[in-house]
Amino acid sequence: MSEWQWMGFHRPDGSVGARNDLLVLSLAGLTGPCARRVAAALPLSKCVTMPYGGGLLGEDKAAHMRSLIGFGTNPNVAGVLLIGSDVPKVAAVTQAIAATGKPVTAVCLDDCDHDVLTLTDRAIRAGAALQREISRQRRQAAPLSALCLGMECGRSDPSSGMVANPLIGLITDTLVAGGAQVIFGETMEWLGAEHLLARRAATPQVAQALIKAVSRREAVAVSQGEDLLGNNPGPTNIAAGLSTIEEKSLGAIAKSGTATIQGVLAVAERPAGPGLYAMDASAYAPESLSGFVAAGAQMLLFSTGVGNSYVSQLAPTVKISANPRACRALHQQLDFDASAVFEGRQTLQAAADQLLPVILEIASGTLTWGEVLGEGDEVVSRMGEAL
Repeated sequence: MSEWQWMGFHRPDGSVGARNDLLVLSLAGLTGPCARRVAAALPLSKCVTMPYGGGLLGEDKAAHMRSLIGFGTNPNVAGVLLIGSDVPKVAAVTQAIAATGKPVTAVCLDDCDHDVLTLTDRAIRAGAALQREISRQRRQAAPLSALCLGMECGRSDPSSGMVANPLIGLITDTLVAGGAQVIFGETMEWLGAEHLLARRAATPQVAQALIKAVSRREAVAVSQGEDLLGNNPGPTNIAAGLSTIEEKSLGAIAKSGTATIQGVLAVAERPAGPGLYAMDASAYAPESLSGFVAAGAQMLLFSTGVGNSYVSQLAPTVKISANPRACRALHQQLDFDASAVFEGRQTLQAAADQLLPVILEIASGTLTWGEVLGEGDEVVSRMGEAL
């Protein structure tokens, strides 16, 4: 395998997975407990449950459906077992996932005479058949251009903005130059630096969308009497040495590198083509990572200063830190140690040259610490009231 290739699972729709998972996906809170029982009986599966599903309105409803379909169509998912209680909704999600050519089986509570024990039995049997079927798939060589990565930072400190995020920025530039897709988000962490992002927009419309995304979220916070200084940076960031929103934002946007920004995505919206995209989404890791994954990201790069154990369940999340103390203490939680750059013993470019092969190795099957320790989850935000 050359340094510009990785080994992945080729899907019927042309995408390539870094993992080959059976996804047990509950479409609403009513069937969540059943889905968890089913996943426990199928220990090689991944389980995602939605705590709500009915009565959603407007963008909440749209983001909910985009996320459900996005999780099921993510390239890392080889097959999907849908568990639901709303026949039309189950049919709509099934149809959207089946359109990619991957195997999907749906079981619905209404078809089991509302007997959850019958639902559980049918789901376990269907999931077992899917698991056996997808186990026949094998990894094959894939180019750098087949990758879609999401870039995140959390529990940041000065080492994040000085080293870890610029390091990710170098990887972003390399991936974009190689024809891959890269997504960065955390909209409120553009605040005070949004004009710098706007200068890199592909069109005036994209520049306007970047500015508008920040202004809209800032206006919502102000309308609720929220003190942004107490939230961004938060108490952990402040204790670690970050003092202002602008200081944190300048470090956060470094993850985006220097490439042209092709568009601004809604939560769980897929990029239209190769290149760099911004996602207008919550700055908090659980929602942010899930938005990237539902948009098609097979992997995530996640920088941290003092440490952050959270990872996606469906996409390998490469944890990166340049904080020497964190790297010593959390060596079984961090996947890449960049502290030599922070201490002046290595250049940023040299670290990037070491990090890219690690990314390709993990894309090819090596487990991250988060995967080994089972730290993953998926979370979809709900912003408004429901009926």
